[in-house]
Amino acid sequence: MLRSLIASAAIAIAAPALADVQPYPATFTTQDIATNGTTLHVRIGGSGPIVVLLHGYGETGDMWAPLAAELARNHRVIVPDLRGMGLSEKPATGYDKKNEAKDIAGVLDALKAEKVDVVAHDIGNMVGYQFAAQYPSRTTKLVLMDAPLPGIGPWEEILKNPLLWHFRFGGPDMERLVAGRERIYLDRFWNEFSADPKKWDEASREHYAKLYAQPGAMRAGFAQFAAFDQDATDNQAFLKQGKLGMPVLAVGGEKSFGPTMAVVASAAAENVTGVVVPASGHWLMEEQPEATVKAIRSFLDAE
Repeated sequence: MLRSLIASAAIAIAAPALADVQPYPATFTTQDIATNGTTLHVRIGGSGPIVVLLHGYGETGDMWAPLAAELARNHRVIVPDLRGMGLSEKPATGYDKKNEAKDIAGVLDALKAEKVDVVAHDIGNMVGYQFAAQYPSRTTKLVLMDAPLPGIGPWEEILKNPLLWHFRFGGPDMERLVAGRERIYLDRFWNEFSADPKKWDEASREHYAKLYAQPGAMRAGFAQFAAFDQDATDNQAFLKQGKLGMPVLAVGGEKSFGPTMAVVASAAAENVTGVVVPASGHWLMEEQPEATVKAIRSFLDAE
């Protein structure tokens, strides 16, 4: 039951830190885009209807390479590293998801991208929901993958899950405790939230551990979680104005959120389709990439 509720050239896009981490197609370009008081590192490729891919904690926009390659056949694909993560700047403040949604809006403005589909995972879900809530006329479809929304639906029950101890991990010494031990800290998440930890290969673990060992990266990661109380307040305020109206796909890993993802999404949106990806934990793109890409592609392509 608990399990079901949980859910810079060296690391540049075309040549990731370790060769086994799937790169983006060579047709993709990167830009560092100033937005909302910070700068986000953004990958851009393809042409057609626009889709934005928002990653979660323990990863960066690199996670989306297989999906981006598929969608770029007939979409313009925009993939930022979120504020404080990956190769984006790591400011001291601004990690409430309402503000991070404004980061994404600024990126889209700079790229002259008005209407978009949004595909999100983990922390990206929270930013994606806030984007759709603040900019409903810009959001054509929304995909939420295997993570809760603060303050919405079964949020309080989800918080009781002991596997989510890191949501409340804080204090003045938290950065010192993990300094030089980022890999140990992150391995716990990759292992415990996987249906099969072997799906997380050594190259991927080293790749992301190096990114999270950058100066300020762990501080920024902790700030994402520390903002959850404010996120819950902001989400509840938006929800009082009404549920989201655009089509929403709720994707849960069978060994993680499973059908609970559709419960979460249905508390926030009117038009929800639920999908459970078999034999997957939380890390859908690593554990079951083909099934996950197929589900997202089918949803985005549907009229």
